[in-house]
This record gives sequence, C-alpha cells and structure tokens, in this order.
Amino acid sequence: MKQEIHPDYRQVVFMDTNSGYKFLTGSTKTSNETIEWEDGQTYPLLKVEISSDTHPFYTGKQKFAEKGGRVDRFLDKYNMKKRE
Repeated sequence: MKQEIHPDYRQVVFMDTNSGYKFLTGSTKTSNETIEWEDGQTYPLLKVEISSDTHPFYTGKQKFAEKGGRVDRFLDKYNMKKRE
C-alpha cells in the first residue's frame, strides 16, 4: 500500500441534531468542533440531521401512501372503471 495517500482514520462522535443522540465510531471525516466523550477523551464532533435514532424506517413512523399503481391512478383521474 502506498504511504501518505490515504486519509487519517480516527475516532469521531456523530451527533443527531434533531434528537441529541450521539455515537462514537471511526471515520476519515474531520471537524473543527470537539466534544468530550463518556470515557474522558476529546473527539471531533460531526453533526448530522438524521440518524438511526430519528430516521422513519428505524423508528417505525413511516408514512405509506395508499396511491396504487400507474394504471389505478390513470383510471381514477379519468373516472374510469376497472375491468374485473
């Protein structure tokens, strides 16, 4: 592997700005902000708008639109009846 061409891989804290949920993981991203973690160490802080804590798929708050397919929408638009 070539030396000095890969970004530094380090421990960082990601924080969900909507819920305040934080988790420590490895990343090559950098940040000017830092935070003191539960272990007493200081890590770079990366803020994200959505994480598994607030994502609708993981929270079970998904919205399912009962629209039907393209044919159903076409038939509804022109008030046509479905063939059975």
